[in-house]
Amino acid sequence: MGSVRQVRVGCEFGYFADIDTPTIFQIRPFRAGPVTTLREQWSVTPEIARHGYLDLYGNDCTRVALPAGRSTIRYDATVSVPDATEEVDLDAREIPPADLPDNVLLYTLPSRYVLSDVLADVAWQQFGAVPPGYGRVAMICDFVHGHLRFAYGTSTPQTTAADVYAAGVGVCRDFVHLAITFCRALNIPARYVFGYLPEIDIAPTGQTPDFAAWMEVFLDGRWLTFDPRNNVARKGRVLIGRGRDALDVAMATTYGGPVLERMDVWADEVAG
Repeated sequence: MGSVRQVRVGCEFGYFADIDTPTIFQIRPFRAGPVTTLREQWSVTPEIARHGYLDLYGNDCTRVALPAGRSTIRYDATVSVPDATEEVDLDAREIPPADLPDNVLLYTLPSRYVLSDVLADVAWQQFGAVPPGYGRVAMICDFVHGHLRFAYGTSTPQTTAADVYAAGVGVCRDFVHLAITFCRALNIPARYVFGYLPEIDIAPTGQTPDFAAWMEVFLDGRWLTFDPRNNVARKGRVLIGRGRDALDVAMATTYGGPVLERMDVWADEVAG
């Protein structure tokens, strides 16, 4: 086993609801993989029942019913993460659609926010002549990183990859949706990933802590990590969930209209 680092991750939501509102949260680290949860604690005020389940992608979901009035949901955990950046394999090959595993084909198709059919001509014009493989996916990330400007509040829950491509601005989920769109338009399987991303061994960015989004691309028979928003290899990624796009891994899905009055997110290395 290689060396590891410890990271504290978590979040706190403050809601106001007119009526009791069933809600699903996806905020716990993914159970399988290189990240290990060492300690976790839930705090819900007022105290309400909750239970967990795994969705069809294996993501850890928690069901509660937000009570009428104000409520606070807090999750706090310490996890161990590999002391290494994600794998970079410049020789990783694309696999033709005919040879892809059955359970991977889903990630070559358009989805709610990933309009690979709408942007297919753009994708082939930009990247069709690029040699297939890891380098082509990296070039897609370079393009998206340069084409979009990051700014909070510039997109909505209805914003698609086609919308953000035209607007030229978005948040991290928009960067990922656009990169996934180009990959799928080229028949490269790609899936959306959502989690915590601490600042380990990098200069402080000064950005407000928030959830992060990146993508995994199927090359040479395995899923490799790419991050079009930051466009650099990073340490400490703590996966929460993965799916076709952000619709499958929303941090909170509410069956009603409660007001999210505040949200705090943290992902910090534990000193010592």
